[in-house]
Amino acid sequence: MRTSELSGPLAPRLRPVSPGALQPVDAAEAADGDDDLDEVELAGLTLDTMFWTGRRRLGSSRVTDLVVRDWRVRAGSLVDSVVERADVVALSAAESGWWNVEVQQSRIGSAELYDAVLRNVHFVRCKLGYVNLRGANLTDVAFTDCVIEDLDLMRATAARVSFSGTRISRLELSGSTLEDVDLRGASLADIGTLEGLRGATITLDQLLEIAPALAESLGIKVE
Repeated sequence: MRTSELSGPLAPRLRPVSPGALQPVDAAEAADGDDDLDEVELAGLTLDTMFWTGRRRLGSSRVTDLVVRDWRVRAGSLVDSVVERADVVALSAAESGWWNVEVQQSRIGSAELYDAVLRNVHFVRCKLGYVNLRGANLTDVAFTDCVIEDLDLMRATAARVSFSGTRISRLELSGSTLEDVDLRGASLADIGTLEGLRGATITLDQLLEIAPALAESLGIKVE
């Protein structure tokens, strides 16, 4: 029997992110281009669009107080970096890679992250609208004290993922593969496909809340 079966799901294995000495980047370089940005600081920028091409990488860097309407970083990557107090209306980052990243106190209206890979990623006190993680691969990912309007994990693969103190208005898990996914710290208003919960851990109170919907999905009459 696995350890998690005896003592609960395995927690995400998170490592601290500590970018070193950083060089500032001006708005023009941050807004457009395909050159990798390593050991840089993007601070206090207000932009209409950020259009990154050619699998652009942000590595060992810090983004602080960024305000942007449309950030496009398809197939790009964020590595060993911290994002703080970002305000992004639309993040288009399908097929992107996130390795050892912290996103803190940020607001993202919509995040297109389908087919993305997230490893050792921590969202802290973030407000997220629609988060599209369809077909994504998540390992060691934590959401702490976040608010998520719509979390779409359809056909995603997730291992060691937690949601401590996080409110999720709608959760879709159809076709997902879950292992050590800890939903006990989450407030769940609506779960789209209950069968997708296979592999997740919930509390007894959460089970009682979804019991009527679960019975209906199984064709059970409760009288």
